Formats: sequence, structure tokens, C-alpha cells
Amino acid sequence: MNKIDTSNQEEVETKLNAWKEIVQSKDAMAVSAIEKFGVEGILPRIIELLPEHPPYFDKEEFTDKPERFFAAEIIREKILTNYQKEIPYSTEVVISSFKESDNIIKIMAEIYVERDSQKGIIIGHKGSALKKVGIQARKEMEAFFMKQIHLETHVKVEPNWRSKEKALLKFGYNTKD
Repeated sequence: MNKIDTSNQEEVETKLNAWKEIVQSKDAMAVSAIEKFGVEGILPRIIELLPEHPPYFDKEEFTDKPERFFAAEIIREKILTNYQKEIPYSTEVVISSFKESDNIIKIMAEIYVERDSQKGIIIGHKGSALKKVGIQARKEMEAFFMKQIHLETHVKVEPNWRSKEKALLKFGYNTKD
């Protein structure tokens, strides 16, 4: 229970006992974060109560995300840095193909926008804006994956995808939370 510095000792005891009864625990603690009173005992007690179990992941495992996720995020980052205003926030990147061989990865990415006008902005005059994003993303992916990258990008319109549950689910968003 925090903010005990704003109550008198009797109120603190009453509230602390009520919390102990509600949560069925003897481990309810009264602290004042602002005054740094009682906080030193919190972390040791949490550590003491944590259960012991084997690690969830191998020590050598970098992440639980697939390589496609990182490819999409690198492209999304380049969109965020190269376009202004609402355009980056109306885009979604989907990796439709990820084929890896010994020395090259061939990636096909689809960039979804909500309106035709946004598609034109993403592509740019004669494809120059999309080409810039592609070059930057490819260079970063080559450094990340430590392989040559062949990146192909396509821009598609999915009208108002951010407000459609079906589209959000298609792009991997959980709409139930």
C-alpha cells in the first residue's frame, strides 16, 4: 500500500489490515514511495516469493520472433523516417514471401495503406520514394541478417483497414483486448 505519508498511523493500520484480509496474504506492505519509506523491502520479498523453474528459452536464443517480423519492422521504420504526417501511421507491412538460401534472402513485402492517395505518396514520383525506402531497408536487412537481400515491395490499398476487425486480424492484431 503506497502513499502512507498522506494518512495517519491509525488509518494506515486499518487499511493495511483490510488489504491483508482482501488478498489473503500476510505480505501486504505499507510504503511511501515519495518519502522512500518501506520500499527497500519490496524487491527482496518479491524475489523470495518468485517460483524456481527452468528457463523458458535457451541462453543462446535471441528472440521468440520470426525473421519475417524483423524484415517487416525494418521496412516500417524506413516508412516512419521517410514520410510525414499521417502516412506512416496508416501503413501496415506484411512479408508475403521469405525465401532463404545459403547466401541470399529473397523477400517480398506488401505495404498496405488506407487510400489511393496514400498509395501515390508512398510510391512517389516514378517510384522514387518507394525505391528510397527499399534501398534503406535492404541495406539494414543485409547488416541484420548478414546476407545479401533481394527485396521486392508492392503497395496495396486496404480501405480503412485500421477500423475493420477482419483486416486487423489479418494483419496479426488481437482485437479482443
